[in-house]
Amino acid sequence: MRAGPSQEDIRRHNLGALLRHVHLGGPTSRAELTSKMGLNRSTIMALTSDLTAAGLVREELPRETGRAGRPSLVVRPESARVYVFAFDVGPDRLAAARVGLGGVILDRRETVRQRGSFELAELTGVLAGFVRQMRRETSPDTVCVGTAAAVSGGVRRADGVVRFGPNLKAEEVPFGEELGRRLDLGLPVSVGNDANLGALAEHSRGVGAAVRDLIYLHGDVGIGGGIIAGGHLLGGHDGYGGEVGHMVVNPGGRACGCGSHGCLEAEVGERALLESAGRFGAGQHGRDAVRAVVEAADRGDIVAQEALSRVGDWLGFGVANLVNVFNPAMVIFGGMLREVYLGSAAQVRSRLTLSAMAPQRERLRLRTSALGDAATLVGAAELAFAHVLADPLEVLARANGNG
Repeated sequence: MRAGPSQEDIRRHNLGALLRHVHLGGPTSRAELTSKMGLNRSTIMALTSDLTAAGLVREELPRETGRAGRPSLVVRPESARVYVFAFDVGPDRLAAARVGLGGVILDRRETVRQRGSFELAELTGVLAGFVRQMRRETSPDTVCVGTAAAVSGGVRRADGVVRFGPNLKAEEVPFGEELGRRLDLGLPVSVGNDANLGALAEHSRGVGAAVRDLIYLHGDVGIGGGIIAGGHLLGGHDGYGGEVGHMVVNPGGRACGCGSHGCLEAEVGERALLESAGRFGAGQHGRDAVRAVVEAADRGDIVAQEALSRVGDWLGFGVANLVNVFNPAMVIFGGMLREVYLGSAAQVRSRLTLSAMAPQRERLRLRTSALGDAATLVGAAELAFAHVLADPLEVLARANGNG
């Protein structure tokens, strides 16, 4: 007969659940926590006391109550004291941020990345340099509880190896291991696909908060996707789930960097749009070049309008396929696709009407990312915080020991 959870297991779970409420929801009163968690007041008081003693939260009187009687103490995350380092490795940029508990970006560094070969030592050296800069400006009583990176490519969940990243020119790269070695923080580096982490960010803190079924589509040079189903990120067996950019929408179409033809990425990505608009080459690439096409279309440029219409039609095909399969409540467009969708929304919706089944699309909401360029960094931070939210006291004790 299998034994049930021990009292310590229950306590660990409740500590993590309470901390998650405060981390995602911000300052929350004890009374609200009692209601949300379904626990009695004395249990909530004991849990908040433990988390306060550990330095993860603090309790204070509310600024305004509006009610008679003794006010309920408000529990706030110790954002300035407990933090993680989050990284974003994209085709055109390298970014690092120090993110406090509660999702507050405390510090941020960014630089342009030149497209071309993937030099692991150079790249991780830049990110480690950012961390050294940020740590020099950090108070000695603070503690880092995690590190994580969003990478534009297929990442093996087990060990953070970038198995394939055509737009990064990366293949079989032990990214997590090398970055952890260069950071020398005594903490493992969790690594995830950028679109998956963008989905996690929008679901946790963005336009998709409280939406249990959504699809996030992220565009840089190529197209990636993250799928939230029933409130959980679908990562797949080894972590490669969500590669919607390599869903074939036009058999025999444009060549794709993955080796196939007619992938969504090939028909909708940066190069497809810029070539259709007659703007590819001569140093024109990146989000500024994409925005220029959208702005030209807004000004009445016929070539730019036709390019957006063509790309929007293929984007609509891809979204229709995903809607038919996953029946999401919301599809979110992020990265470069934010601008592409805003410039081609009518074409996307028209294609959806033609190609998506009515029951799946009748309540569907199409939205652009609320987090903008920070979505992947925010998602990486949430991945880094996952450990402390699962076992707050043990993770904090280990981090303090490393410090």
